[in-house]
Amino acid sequence: MQAQYVWVAQAAHKDQASYIPPEKYALIHRAVLKACDATDGVIDGVIQDPTRCKFDPVILRCNGTDSSDCLTEPQVELARTIYSAALNPRTHQPIFPGLARGSELGWTGQAGPVPFELSVDYFKYLVFKNPAWDYKTFNFDSDLELADRLDNGLITATDPNLRPFFARGGKLLQYHGWADPLISPFDSIDYYKKVSRVVGAHNIENSYRLFMIPGMDHCRGGNGVNSFDSISAIEQWVENHQAPDRIPGSRIVDAKPVRTRPLCPYPQVARYKGTGTTDDALNFVCSVAK
Repeated sequence: MQAQYVWVAQAAHKDQASYIPPEKYALIHRAVLKACDATDGVIDGVIQDPTRCKFDPVILRCNGTDSSDCLTEPQVELARTIYSAALNPRTHQPIFPGLARGSELGWTGQAGPVPFELSVDYFKYLVFKNPAWDYKTFNFDSDLELADRLDNGLITATDPNLRPFFARGGKLLQYHGWADPLISPFDSIDYYKKVSRVVGAHNIENSYRLFMIPGMDHCRGGNGVNSFDSISAIEQWVENHQAPDRIPGSRIVDAKPVRTRPLCPYPQVARYKGTGTTDDALNFVCSVAK
């Protein structure tokens, strides 16, 4: 994860031309919504399933000089980099997935005026033990191998073998906002799939559920339905053996709910039945997208 921040920071500050001013984030976000908001049949300012969004920032490329309503060619390439996975330059294998379409309003964390401090400090003090270390020198092959060797699973807890935990009756309820601009939501999906392969898809349903929250930012906030009670859901699962097939969610504005929507366990999504207001959860069902 820390390497992804450095990957984007290097691209954003490769030269002055590559940097996207934060004032342009809203421009890109509006273009993403215009291209993909309606793919789920509901226009609500939220992308239900970013995996189905094929938005390419090239459509915002300036015809002439740079202006506030377009992206220069280097800025187009940076946006593509943010959406793309970090790659090992030698093996060309993905290191960490990029951000999802819909995350643009929060790009300051990864692609803002300065690199993400926590990430830089991680390499500066824990890996290289050099306060003068420059993130622009990071090698995504040898330096990453060094970081992984020193970490050895102590900080990066990604072991997919959850058999011992599940065997003791443990339940894992994980959620991730699709619009998270700090940690790629695709990483949660990747981990879920790895656990499924190791533990077995037939065993995972009663022990592990992942909820991908459309429009939610980093752990909270965003334009989607992002207020929900995960504690009650896990409590019912553990104490009453009622696995969460859906979790009621609300979008709160000025301390009042303005929209409700069911949050569905991956790979299901909330599908509009076709009648009634799209602001009422009763008009949606959880199903696997076709």
